[in-house]
Amino acid sequence: MNPIISVHNLTKHFKVAHHRRGALGTLRNLVSHDYRLVKAVDGINFEIGAGELVGYLGPNGAGKSTTLKMLTGLLVPTSGELLVNGYLPWRERQAYVGKIGAVFGQRTTLWWDLPVIESLDMLQHIYHIPPARYMTNLDEFRKLLELDAFLNTPVRSLSLGQRMRADLCAALLHNPPLLFLDEPTIGLDVVAKERIRQFILNINQQRGTTVILTTHDLADVEKLCERVMIIDKGRLLFDGQLDNLRQRFGGLRRLTVDFSEEYAEVDVDGAQVAARDGSRVTYTFERNQISASELISQISARYRIRDLEVREPGIEETVRRIYEERLLG
Repeated sequence: MNPIISVHNLTKHFKVAHHRRGALGTLRNLVSHDYRLVKAVDGINFEIGAGELVGYLGPNGAGKSTTLKMLTGLLVPTSGELLVNGYLPWRERQAYVGKIGAVFGQRTTLWWDLPVIESLDMLQHIYHIPPARYMTNLDEFRKLLELDAFLNTPVRSLSLGQRMRADLCAALLHNPPLLFLDEPTIGLDVVAKERIRQFILNINQQRGTTVILTTHDLADVEKLCERVMIIDKGRLLFDGQLDNLRQRFGGLRRLTVDFSEEYAEVDVDGAQVAARDGSRVTYTFERNQISASELISQISARYRIRDLEVREPGIEETVRRIYEERLLG
């Protein structure tokens, strides 16, 4: 299967002026300019197949948004090769933008003073969407995103959650095969986040829309993405399945056991007692040293058990550990 996105040795470098402080520094700034080179994206390679839903992760300044801006045609790469859905995004921008959808968390593509429905009607004409397709998509998105309560409300009067739902509708009215999402749940409450996540999952699974998602909310990744890419300091550090990321860098797993009685001694080989509260004991263990089933077999052979639960480290803990310990560097 041919990839819908193909990136080879992609770079984006910026020159940043060195600013001198003080009166003498200000004078020197006027007559000479010193620059430092910032490698926002520094030779990354990846391919994304049609229908994938990929999480693109990294700390602030890692290069996530710069990558997305090159993929959407907003920035011209310094060097490297980039092909998206058969287009060179920055060179064929007018034709290309009609084939993608994009939502950037704090920016709207809707007209600020117009009611939502009028903005959507205008987009029908801008994208030359046939009337039947427009009405079919609008009806579907109205239900999935629960838009009816604010369709006639000016965009400037919407809450952040309402505006995000309207922006998602606007980005998908023309049936793009590819959707770019930059922090789509930022600033939203728990209910609004869950509604957005369910919609993203629906359009990916039901319509086969390829989705590239950047986010700082790692709950988005856990609930939506099977594949993740991690970028830091402009370099791609990891590209693979979320389960593989946990396997390699997940750290300690936890086994919580409710014993049938309170035993004096509960130590077992291959695990550490992390907490104890009466007959409830929590063990921690390394996945590469002992499996959960082996640990449970040891415990059940020695003690009577009422209940137990195995917990994996959260993706947030895993990614934080990678950054803090530079495990991929």
